[in-house]
Amino acid sequence: MHDEELQFEPEPIDGEVTEVSLDGERVLLALRILRQTHEALRHVMDLLDQGDLQMGRQALVGLLSERGETDGILERLQAERVIEGVFDGEQMIGSDGEAYAVPVNYASKSRLVEGDILKLTVRGDGAFIYKQIGPMERRRIQARLAWDASSGSYVAIDADNDRVWKLLNASVSFFKGHEGDTVLILVPKTAPSTWAAVENVIHF
Repeated sequence: MHDEELQFEPEPIDGEVTEVSLDGERVLLALRILRQTHEALRHVMDLLDQGDLQMGRQALVGLLSERGETDGILERLQAERVIEGVFDGEQMIGSDGEAYAVPVNYASKSRLVEGDILKLTVRGDGAFIYKQIGPMERRRIQARLAWDASSGSYVAIDADNDRVWKLLNASVSFFKGHEGDTVLILVPKTAPSTWAAVENVIHF
């Protein structure tokens, strides 16, 4: 009877199996966190793509709070407000009853007409961002440009129909208009208005 060969399995190095196990758990945990974050971000982007800014902002605030990665972003997001209102020729009258100044450059460039619906986003840093979301149907009128000394502003006069509209001085200045020039204006098609938007100025 031959002596049986004895085979010895090498002893695991202390801590080797434990370290491998821990590394595996860490990888699985990291993957789980990444998948959850990816899904959460995709949900936020879907909401924003659909135009649901309110829900998208809330979802993003929740995600940032959960991750503890606010770094001032959370405060800015929470401070942001969105207000809709009607342009009255100079400013926006919000749905909250407040009047909000509309930059004359924006009003002139966008040729805003009295009655247009605007959306104002007030950011956490205090910036006002306007967007025209409901333009009134317009009609074009040819009028004479005049200076109203009593109000210190330009007006458009349609002598044939005995009508006068106020104009933004910035709009007239942009087209280098002068008293006596012919001005092409835009006004609401069906509603009466006090203000008109300058579309162009014809010099003589």
